[in-house]
Amino acid sequence: MRTRTRSSGVARAGQYAALCCYLLFLALPFLWLLSTAFKPPRELAGLHPTWIPDRPTLDNFRQAFDEQPLLRAGLNSLLAAVGAALIAVLVATPMAYVMARQRTRLARAASGWVVVSQAFPFVLVIIPLFLVLKNLRLIDSVAGLVLVYVVWALPFALWMLTGYVRAVPVELEEAAAVDGAGRLRTLVSVTAPLLAPGIVATALFAFITAWNEFFFALVLLKTPEKQTLPVILTRFIGAEGVADLGPLAAAAVLATLPSLIVFAVVQRRITGGMVAGAVKS
Repeated sequence: MRTRTRSSGVARAGQYAALCCYLLFLALPFLWLLSTAFKPPRELAGLHPTWIPDRPTLDNFRQAFDEQPLLRAGLNSLLAAVGAALIAVLVATPMAYVMARQRTRLARAASGWVVVSQAFPFVLVIIPLFLVLKNLRLIDSVAGLVLVYVVWALPFALWMLTGYVRAVPVELEEAAAVDGAGRLRTLVSVTAPLLAPGIVATALFAFITAWNEFFFALVLLKTPEKQTLPVILTRFIGAEGVADLGPLAAAAVLATLPSLIVFAVVQRRITGGMVAGAVKS
């Protein structure tokens, strides 16, 4: 018994050590970015960079706001990300329910297409996508960008929500049908509450994907007032490829914070929803 207890304690300590190393590995880039954002130009040009700035300053943040329209670009990114997340979830939820409950050849073919579509590179679809949006008069508009983000996020959202729907016991829906509930009422009152963690996780994925997306926004948005944050960040790099490192780091920190805040807020609800769903089922 003592040998087993010691071996299990050593294994658990090793797991915690590996987890701490992994978290540190993930945090290092953001910590270095945060450190760079508060460094004055003299420290940035030094030969021996340090983690903690000797003389922290907010001048990089002031310069970033003075040089580029970060607030307007942030609003454009927020509109595109929130719109894409909401529409993708609203469209994917009933489709995922049908794909999970209807075990037909068409449903299996749709599931296969969802997986295959994730392998398509951006460059393969950008030209036909540009022509379609041009015919719809949605080029150089946030609405057109939202439509693109919805289409791009929809396959993964379908695949993700389909797994959540299959995890919901069919017996619950059958019991609701015995009580006289119709298919729509069953979906809204029985299945949807149990799918809440999956819906929130899918919306979070769609939001972060749209918030960080660069290529489509660069190609489809030409007016400076309509461009998103990832595109605006490239303006801190000069024509010769020399980056204005301090303001760029400050702007990058501001662009990263919304994703971290949204994830921190939503994570508790995902965990709480999964526990509640397990208790209900």
